[in-house]
Amino acid sequence: MDNGRRDFIKMGVTTAVGALLPAGQSLAAQPTVPRGPILNAAAGSLRLVTFASPAVPHPRTGAVKASGRVVDLGKAAKAQNMRLSFDPNQMVSLIAGGEAALAEVRRLVAKAPDDGALVTELRLFAPIPNPTRNVYAVGWNYLEHFEEGKALRDTNPDLPEHPVFFTKGVHTVNGPYDPIPYDPAVSTMIDWEGELAVIIGKRGRNISEAEAMHYVFGYTVINDTTARDIQQKKHGGQWFKGKSLDGHGPLGPWIIPAAELDYANLHLVTRVNGVVKQDANTKQMYFKVPRIVSELSLGLTIEPGDIIATGTPPGVGFARKPQEFLKPGDVMETEISEIGMIRNVITASV
Repeated sequence: MDNGRRDFIKMGVTTAVGALLPAGQSLAAQPTVPRGPILNAAAGSLRLVTFASPAVPHPRTGAVKASGRVVDLGKAAKAQNMRLSFDPNQMVSLIAGGEAALAEVRRLVAKAPDDGALVTELRLFAPIPNPTRNVYAVGWNYLEHFEEGKALRDTNPDLPEHPVFFTKGVHTVNGPYDPIPYDPAVSTMIDWEGELAVIIGKRGRNISEAEAMHYVFGYTVINDTTARDIQQKKHGGQWFKGKSLDGHGPLGPWIIPAAELDYANLHLVTRVNGVVKQDANTKQMYFKVPRIVSELSLGLTIEPGDIIATGTPPGVGFARKPQEFLKPGDVMETEISEIGMIRNVITASV
């Protein structure tokens, strides 16, 4: 990816709506915009973030306390003279550390004074800002979504007997409050797809469904933002390119460990300019998380930090009458109430 495109994707939403940064000012140091992190969202859970501050602009891991203040894990470990088993600058290192690393984080948070910066004062990146592998994704995993798009497909197949897998390129991953680039020369049919994302915690292959949850580290929110004209009309109907435009996979705002959530009963809402477009519960998923993890792993090694988007419910734009698509200036909010909300402005490329 060229540097200009990469820099555009990493800009904060404040820039996306027209405020230009002074020359030479660090993008990573910009605060999140109003209506960013919802302070009471999952306040009772361990919320793991990748963040930067104006004083220390490089990304590092933290935990958001119930007060909304962030514990810098590396800084707290030094203050408490604790030797960590993971690299506090790398979320994937924490994830790979499993239960031992989570126990260390909980000890750090419990002992840390409640004097850190508020999460609203910090720049939040995607929890895994630079994945080394494509995002795995599941299609047609809500019955009503499968049915709403049936008439628009060239064929009307029966509901699949196995999960439908595809991937999104690594550069789709975007921050929870960063702009989503819009280039009319590439696509004018950008659609929303709010989803629960599963974060894999350890390496495995040929995992049984009964054992699958032992490989799940936690959950976060993702929007599988999709270029429908590319997905449906180009490249032989193969989904990869239409799902893989740069910046079209906002993720966050944090990861919540698997033991602290019931993945099968989460309320998911997608809004565009404040209007609800999708409103569903993960209990409606056709293939549940254990089945998804198990079937994905058949003959295919999964790794710590792998991201799986588990499918979107009904209410997407291309299935509406008339069809609706995102345009520059639109604000897309994707929320799982038990986790949190991500908020992204659609912004014309420059």
